[in-house]
Parts: sequence; structure tokens; C-alpha cells
Amino acid sequence: MKYLNPVRMYRSFGGKYLFDVMIFAVFLLFFYGPLVNTFTLAFADQYQVPHVLPTQFGVAWWQYILAQDDLMVSIANSFIIAIIATVLSLLVCIPAAYALARFDFKGKSFFMFSFLLSNAFPKIGLYTALGILFYRFQLMGTLTGVIIVHILNTMIFMIWIPAGSFQKIQRQQEEAARDIGAGPIRTFFKITMPQAIPAIAVAAMYTFLGSLEEAQGTLLVGFPEIKTMATSMYSVILDYPPMAGAVFSVILIIPTLLLLWLCRKIFGKDLFSGGISL
Repeated sequence: MKYLNPVRMYRSFGGKYLFDVMIFAVFLLFFYGPLVNTFTLAFADQYQVPHVLPTQFGVAWWQYILAQDDLMVSIANSFIIAIIATVLSLLVCIPAAYALARFDFKGKSFFMFSFLLSNAFPKIGLYTALGILFYRFQLMGTLTGVIIVHILNTMIFMIWIPAGSFQKIQRQQEEAARDIGAGPIRTFFKITMPQAIPAIAVAAMYTFLGSLEEAQGTLLVGFPEIKTMATSMYSVILDYPPMAGAVFSVILIIPTLLLLWLCRKIFGKDLFSGGISL
């Protein structure tokens, strides 16, 4: 333990180096500590406070969670809704992002800024207003209503990120394609779209993951008819031991890790630095 003496380390490495190491250690503790604890609890059969580590490891809670029909339905619902919301968001928002990037019109800046307004205050107020409209149009407790909420929540990703990418594409390339006989649609899919694919992939990934974790809107609009992993997490945390909640959390984390790995594998390690351009 004498080697961990702060005074000894300060004299050995210097103040700046020691300060950097301490900041990095705090970052590791607060960023990776909860993840490590979650993964540890997910593979624990028994855990009691004040023990730091579980007293018995195993997969009993995995078997229990996967055997619950209602929880498996919520998992399936989450992926189905996330896929549908991502596809519909692509179809609606990509043309809008292209138009916002290429055309100037009155009120464009305010229109772009309006997508930030829904994230500038607690969303429960927005969901309450939506609930009033959804009751009128009989969308409460329906899959359609839940998908609309998910799309509204993720439009900021699907419009802002691709719009920034479309703005950086040189128009001379498109004009050159038009000069040699390519029509506007062919020019878009052959010249413009390939250069915007990294940004669109990043936006689609954020949309998919944002849909998976959306809870408040789904709970207000879809519950109890539509249950997802995010809404079921509330009952899991309240009604089950912490090991069950950890298992459910890992199930939510796994798609994120797989998507990150897949996107890096397909588009390269510079996907996020080159794909996000606002």
C-alpha cells in the first residue's frame, strides 16, 4: 500500500500527471462502474447488502425472466416498434432533411430550431397534449399511437444529422451528373445518397435505440395494451429483486452494443466522427 501513497505518487510523477490520472480514474468509476455492477448482478443468483459482490453466481434469473410470457412479449414489441418507427422515420424525414439542406425559405431557421423545443422541457407536458389529441382520434392504447410518439421523439436525429451531411455534399458533383444526362432521381441515388449514407446510418441507429428506450410516451399512450421493455422495466424494478432488473437492463444494452459493432464493421471506425455533421 505504500506505493499508493498520494504524496509518494505526487513526488514520483508530478502534479499534472497525478491530477490527470485522478480525473481519468473518476471517469472510469462513474462511467464503467454502473455497467460493471449491472453485468455482475445479471449473473448473480444471490446478492445481499452489504456484500460488494454476489454471494452466488448463476443464470437462474435469466431463466426466470425468459420464462415470463408477458416480459417476452414486451421484448418482441420493443423490437417490432423500433424497426417500424425507424423505417417510417427514414421515409418521412430523409426527404425533409434534404429539402431543409438544399432549399431556402422563410422561417427555415425557426423550423429547424423547433425540433429542439420538444427536448428543451420535460416531455410529460408534450405527452399530455398528445394524449388529448390521441383520445379524440382514438389512438390511445394502439400500436399506431405508440409509433407516432416514437417517431416524434426521434425526428431530431433523423432530420438534423442527415441535413448537416446533405449540406456538405458538393453540388458540383450533382451538376456534373446532370450535365451528362442523369435525371434528378438518378443523381440523388447515385451521387448524393452514397455520400450521405454514413450520416443516415448514424441517424437510423440513434432512432432505433431511442425507440427502444422510450418509456414515458409509451406508458401514457399505449399502456396497458402496448407493453415494451422500457415500460416493463418499471414493474421489474418494483416487483423483483435487483438481479431481475439487471438481467432486463443487459437485454436492453445488448442491441446497443451489437448495433455499434455492426455499424463500425460496415462503415468503418470513423463512422461517428464523419457521420455526424451539424
